[in-house]
Amino acid sequence: MAGAEVGEDKYRSFIHGEGERDTVWRYGAPPNYDVVNKLFEEERTQVWPEGSLEEKVQRLLKSWEMELVHKARPEDQKTVNSEKYSASTNGMSALTRAEVMAIGGYNNFLRTKLPPEHRIYDPDSETVESAMATFTTAFPRGFAIEVLDVYSGPPRIAFKFRHWGYMEGPFKGHPPHGQRVELFGVCIFHVCLCFAASSFSLS
Repeated sequence: MAGAEVGEDKYRSFIHGEGERDTVWRYGAPPNYDVVNKLFEEERTQVWPEGSLEEKVQRLLKSWEMELVHKARPEDQKTVNSEKYSASTNGMSALTRAEVMAIGGYNNFLRTKLPPEHRIYDPDSETVESAMATFTTAFPRGFAIEVLDVYSGPPRIAFKFRHWGYMEGPFKGHPPHGQRVELFGVCIFHVCLCFAASSFSLS
């Protein structure tokens, strides 16, 4: 990813600046990540040097997630090639960018082959709006994410991540317990080197 523009989020690109002047934001305005950035800074286990492969992958991950959740039009999303993009989660069939956007980021991330009776959260029965309301209520400080390790560089980037937050609100009938909820996973990004020499984008 290219470096942050003036006024840009410290860990995400493509939120502010001239390049976002005509961006259509799903919730009416660019997102503010100050609260979850504070959680990230307080509890991350790795501090990657600026410009390192790990830092670039972490910025790509955070920017990609931001665009998926907050940008309403595929043409406004700069981390991906919307015509070639596809995503597969948890062994499910691959979806196009339009299909992912139709169900929303949370529902895409939580797609599962589990029978409905075993799902605490069922993405098949949720909308983009209900998913956002569910998770922002349960995790008011957000869900921080960090890259723990990068196993291979572009064009096929494999990395391990950690995703965590505190359940300080109710979740699907369960009362808040205030404890940390923490997930670990492995992800593969197929990228093209289509920005400056020091950056890359998902294809």
